Order: sequence, then structure tokens, then C-alpha cells
Amino acid sequence: MKIRALTIFLICSLGYPSFTLAQTPEDRTAIRAIMDQQVRCWNEGNLACFMEGYWPSDSLMFIGGSGIIYGFDSTLKRYQKTYPDRANMGTLRFEIVSLDFLAEDAGSMVGKYFLTRSVGDANGHFTLLFRKLDGQWYIVQDHSSQAEKKE
Repeated sequence: MKIRALTIFLICSLGYPSFTLAQTPEDRTAIRAIMDQQVRCWNEGNLACFMEGYWPSDSLMFIGGSGIIYGFDSTLKRYQKTYPDRANMGTLRFEIVSLDFLAEDAGSMVGKYFLTRSVGDANGHFTLLFRKLDGQWYIVQDHSSQAEKKE
């Protein structure tokens, strides 16, 4: 009985073990830097710079309300069509909910985005899959969804 009580005490005191792989602080910093650069580039109206965080590959996957888009160029064209000018782009802000590592070279981020715009604010959630390819972190999959508009 004492062993069981001790086990329960330890679990409650120390918490459940984490199955998230420990990464170096540099990996976390590199991924956060990608997100910071995206905000800076977006708020400067520079979509080409914003896209530098994405994997420059035909295998890049963007999932949004219109379905799945494959490829870096197609994703850039989608952004250009959806956000053709500064009024539609507005000012971007991210709120990171979690950043977990799935392997040495793979990370998953969940967050919220907020666009403050003269044409009407927009916000929603995103899940990003990051991969470390040739020593560089890239977004290889982006699933973004816009929140329902309240009337």
C-alpha cells in the first residue's frame, strides 16, 4: 500500500512524463525566428519575404478553406490572390499555443493568427509542420483556418 501511495504521490508531484523530444535551444530559436520574420515581412507588405519560411519545393502543402494546395509557387500565388494589397493584408500578429518536436528534424506548432485590417479584421488558427532540411528549418505543411465571422 505504501508503494502505491508513493507512486501516486510521485506522479502527482512530478507530472506525467513528456514524450516530446528535447531539442536544442537553437532549434526552438530558429523556428521562432521564422515566425518573427513572417510577421515582419507581412507587416511590410512583402509576400516574397514572408514565403522564405516555407520549404521551396513542389511538395510543400498548404491546407485552407478552399482545400489543399501543393507547391511553393502555388502557395505564393494563393497568398497573392487572397491578399492583393496592403488593405487586405493589414497587420499580422501570431500567438503561439505550442511548439512540440516529433523527431530531431520535425516540429509541430499550433497557434492563432490575427489580422487587423481596414477591410475588416480576420483571425483563425494554424498548425504548422516544420522539418529541418540540410540544417535549415522550413514550414513543409501549413493548415490554416479562418474563424467564423460573428454577426
